[in-house]
Amino acid sequence: MTDWDDGQAPPAERPPSVGRLVEQISEQATRLVRAEIALAKAEAAEKAKRSGIGVGLIVGALVVVLYALGVFVATAIISLDLVWPLWLSALVVGLALMLLAGAFAGIAVAQLKQASRRPETIDRVKEDVTTVKEGMKR
Repeated sequence: MTDWDDGQAPPAERPPSVGRLVEQISEQATRLVRAEIALAKAEAAEKAKRSGIGVGLIVGALVVVLYALGVFVATAIISLDLVWPLWLSALVVGLALMLLAGAFAGIAVAQLKQASRRPETIDRVKEDVTTVKEGMKR
């Protein structure tokens, strides 16, 4: 089979030299790394966009929940008004909400205290470094 216009077979190509092969590998590796970086950037941008939309929708949902909680508090006060005077109903519901907020705050403080403790991993790494240093001195 020929691909020359004159009907003659093309000249036999010499195999590329090792230097040329190394050069081609280097060029292809560079192109591959650049393509991977571009792909990673595109994926990160897409994730950031979707995350932003998700966070916005969560904030919107939290605003609606806040209004719903206000309606539930008003409903509780109105319901207790059937049994007690209005001022006492509002006082009882307000105190119940304060107790709930205090419980949440207590749990939050306990969690923050646990989070602020120094991780054990740091101590283990320091011990490992000390052990390696002592081993190198021997």
